[in-house]
Amino acid sequence: MFYKKSLDQLLNESKNEGGLKRTLTANNLISLGIGAIIGAGIFTLTGTAAALHTGPAVVLSFILAAVACAFAGLCYSEFASMIPIAGSAYTYAYATLGEFVAWIIGWDLIIEYLFASSTVAVSWSGYVVSFLKDFGIQIPASIAQAPYDYDSATGAFTPTGAIINFPAIFIIGIITTLLVIGISESAKFNNVIVVLKVAVILLFIAFGVSHINTANLTPFIPEAKGPGEFGFDGIVRGAGIIFFAYIGFDAVSTAAQEALNPQKDMPRGILGSLAICTVIYILVGIVMTGMVHYPELNVPDPIAVAVNAGGSDLFWLRFPIKIGAIAGLSSVILVMLLGQPRIFYSMSHDGLLPNFFSIIHPKFKTPYITTIITGILAMILAGFGPINLLGELVSIGTLLAFVIVCGGILVLRYTNPELPRPFKTPFFPVVPILGILVCLYLMAGLPWHTWERLIIWLVIGIIVYFGYSRRHSKVGKSLRGPLAEH
Repeated sequence: MFYKKSLDQLLNESKNEGGLKRTLTANNLISLGIGAIIGAGIFTLTGTAAALHTGPAVVLSFILAAVACAFAGLCYSEFASMIPIAGSAYTYAYATLGEFVAWIIGWDLIIEYLFASSTVAVSWSGYVVSFLKDFGIQIPASIAQAPYDYDSATGAFTPTGAIINFPAIFIIGIITTLLVIGISESAKFNNVIVVLKVAVILLFIAFGVSHINTANLTPFIPEAKGPGEFGFDGIVRGAGIIFFAYIGFDAVSTAAQEALNPQKDMPRGILGSLAICTVIYILVGIVMTGMVHYPELNVPDPIAVAVNAGGSDLFWLRFPIKIGAIAGLSSVILVMLLGQPRIFYSMSHDGLLPNFFSIIHPKFKTPYITTIITGILAMILAGFGPINLLGELVSIGTLLAFVIVCGGILVLRYTNPELPRPFKTPFFPVVPILGILVCLYLMAGLPWHTWERLIIWLVIGIIVYFGYSRRHSKVGKSLRGPLAEH
């Protein structure tokens, strides 16, 4: 259970003999990161956080969430440069904390990647329905919503009268097909989308600045009304909500085994995408809350509301904003669906999941079976799952992954200080310790219902580990073999 893989073992596995194909450059990785980060958070959750919790100080929430991600991102970068193989935090935990912890984090990452792709697909569906409505095309609500809605305050489910969210299923099916065809083709598609959505957001910032009403930014931090409602407590709560906006930079690390020069390019991809998106988020937060009084931003499309507030001068931006949102959400789905199969691939390669999870397509050189399985599961979740329930599970699952990665750096620095580190986390041990504390702090602010579901999910994972994975582990078999001979 607590056997750790040596760095030599992991590096041998990264040589790609008959495995994944190395095609991604540093720019591809930065683009993948931006593609994953700029999505549902900036186009949807920013307005909710500002209206209900922070006011114009949503900018400070973005900064607080970015700091938490930066601590984790520095730790991810050290690991990714040392251990350039697929698997992300799962692989890092195997090298530092042992097989059982690695299994737990791999199981936990399913919540992040699989559930995140489903969550964003639901947002994509909403924007597409709205976009088509502008052209007189009506998609019935009965086939564009989940059958149940979810109240995060009470944990209750209420029927919506709908049958299935078909548009969400449709986009996952299209992107799953693209990912089966190839990582290089997927990266090129993502690059185009990233350019498009960043261009749209920059247009919003450039033309929206002249429409800022400084009265909307006063008071910058509204007076506290209750727990999590404005004041400093509201800023912290807002950071927990819009943390979802930063989820995705760690997805870059899942593609380490397909990077051309992972030792140098992985840190650039992780930290570069995080830095660029943080600057964009801060600027959007200032412009949006400056154009519209924050109580009016509790809507699914806050940037569109801000554009409408600009009057006839900005009417032309409505169409590009929706196109940018649809494109942006598409690229997030792509990167999330790219990350999950590669974690399954690594876990199967270690024997913790059945062998067919690690089969590579002979022509496309992609883990096509796990990609198809991931796509089918994501379709089910997106078609029937309420977006707010899925979003909360993604946040807590990701924060737990960050805690384990930061803890892994602490362990590895003390247990194996001699290992070569192309990138070193600065200000050690302050950065990983602060990363652990800040992420735990944000986790503590999430509803108890979310904690319950995380615990249930982890219990199921432990049952699977002892029922299947521990007996089929390649590491376990190699250790039992010599013992059986004696």
